[in-house]
Amino acid sequence: MYTHNPRAHRTEYPAELHAILNMTAAHQSRDWLAHWSHINMQGTPLYDMPHLAAYVGVARIHIKDESVRSPLASFKALGAPIALIRLVVRHLPHLDVAGLFAGAYGTQLTGFTVISATDGNHGRALAAAAQAIGCRCVIVIHAQVSVEREQAIAAYGAEVIRITGNYDDSVRVAAQMADTNGWYVVSDTSYAGYTDIPRDVMQGYSIIAAEAIAQRGGAAPWTHVFLQGGVGGFAAGVASYLWQYYGAQRPRLIVVEPEQADCLYQSALVGYPALARGSVDSVMAGLACGETSPLAWQILAGCIDDFMTVSDDEAVAAMRIVASGAYGDIPLVGGESGVAGLAGLIHLCRNTHLSAQVGLDHTACVLVINTEGATAPSVYHELAGVSVNDVRTQQLRWTN
Repeated sequence: MYTHNPRAHRTEYPAELHAILNMTAAHQSRDWLAHWSHINMQGTPLYDMPHLAAYVGVARIHIKDESVRSPLASFKALGAPIALIRLVVRHLPHLDVAGLFAGAYGTQLTGFTVISATDGNHGRALAAAAQAIGCRCVIVIHAQVSVEREQAIAAYGAEVIRITGNYDDSVRVAAQMADTNGWYVVSDTSYAGYTDIPRDVMQGYSIIAAEAIAQRGGAAPWTHVFLQGGVGGFAAGVASYLWQYYGAQRPRLIVVEPEQADCLYQSALVGYPALARGSVDSVMAGLACGETSPLAWQILAGCIDDFMTVSDDEAVAAMRIVASGAYGDIPLVGGESGVAGLAGLIHLCRNTHLSAQVGLDHTACVLVINTEGATAPSVYHELAGVSVNDVRTQQLRWTN
């Protein structure tokens, strides 16, 4: 499914949105995260994929590879940790950021408990950050989260609680438990009365856009940028920075979701935060969300030009394309949610009418973000048909 967003406009970044997301806070987040040894703040690679570009019929494709951001293997390493640090500093302003990430204040954080719902990656990142600073962490997962992802979260010392239902049910359970126990919710989705922490999470994601722009060294903007959907936080974080940096000359921004978890697509149709119409059960586990984040929608409504969905089969095909070396380009470990943007690009380029409508032709220069690697290695192996080690070995051969 595809729809153009009639509310998108090409103006300078609106002043009222600065209070939600802005470049200054993004740069501060980057500086703060540099104190965490668990994360690579030198930047993730921005790969030129000329053979893949020729295959789909565009001038250039750049893929920014967040799979190597940290041992967490996903972009979520930029969101939950910075939100946790900002939360602690708001309550305990005498603590310094470097000391927090070094674990210097563990005794002062006794009794400080954070909780969140997750499909896997956000909870893992929050658990890792909580372990680093020395506070307690409780993670709520739902029925469709794999045991492998559950174990990866627990490995960072978090208490993991599994519920029946889907992701949106786990969000509600986490909020209820926090109210009952006096804990702090660190969620990447907003809801009534809860916006500060989702804002901080999104601000962390803006770092990806800042890095990608710097890596281009002053080159002209990409003509198109494809962004994964979910609740909207990732797309809002990256899109807001691109919009603020490029202003009215921003790229065409396209959001991609699983066809059965299409809350942002539905929001675009009605013009306000809406619910998904499908089962919200997708192989793209990190995007299997049924409710749009209202805070994210405030950003997305005015700058996302197009909303679309892809099938699970298309995502798996994209995983295999990048794992095999993209017709001669460097092989990449792209997880099932990580390649959704690429799946969307391929989908549009294969449809003559849609590709013409969005301007994807031989002059287009496209940015795609691989938001995750093999966050569940056995699932990755099953879907991609190769192991992570196989792809990394081929990567080394390609670079040498």
